[in-house]
Amino acid sequence: MSHQHTPADRLAEVREFFAPRAADWDARFPDDGPAYAAAVGDLGLRAGDAVLDAGCGTGRALPALRAAVGPTGTVLAADATPAMLAAAIRADRHRDAALALTDVTRLPLRDGCLDAVFGAGLISHLPDAEAGLRELARVVRPQGRLALFHPVGRAALAARKGRPITPDDLRAEPNLRPLLARSGWRLTSYADRDTRFLALAVRQG
Repeated sequence: MSHQHTPADRLAEVREFFAPRAADWDARFPDDGPAYAAAVGDLGLRAGDAVLDAGCGTGRALPALRAAVGPTGTVLAADATPAMLAAAIRADRHRDAALALTDVTRLPLRDGCLDAVFGAGLISHLPDAEAGLRELARVVRPQGRLALFHPVGRAALAARKGRPITPDDLRAEPNLRPLLARSGWRLTSYADRDTRFLALAVRQG
């Protein structure tokens, strides 16, 4: 009997991938801080906003997110891998956010409670990208914002992994735009160059 690849299987694979890499993750990419801060800047947060870092990893975006929303704002950070959250705590980034060990495709949040979501390297790790993006849309208010970010572009990332870019890459604009539209988002800006991948979208409705 053939085994169906379920979202639970995908979640387990994501945890298996990241758990052994968590301890030295930041050391492997020591120069990414300014790129994260610039991407958070482009998200257009205001003082007092509520923002979620979805798939926060070691929390590299959290200081910039906290600075953007200020002391009156709310910063939530969700990740499915305990070792990544432990690394965020070791790096003292839990001071900037409330950390939650949770699957970002099933968030324990009420509808429309957030102003924005930041997702670094997120989309390729979602068990079901459309369902995951729809869940993020659920927890964001109408006209709220989404940033899908990676500190290097698709070509540079593929080269790093020794693979070519494939036409079915979800992050390619012709794939991402309709994917976001089906999930409750409208793509408003798209950048894919060696030093940055950043897609910004607005919550429809």
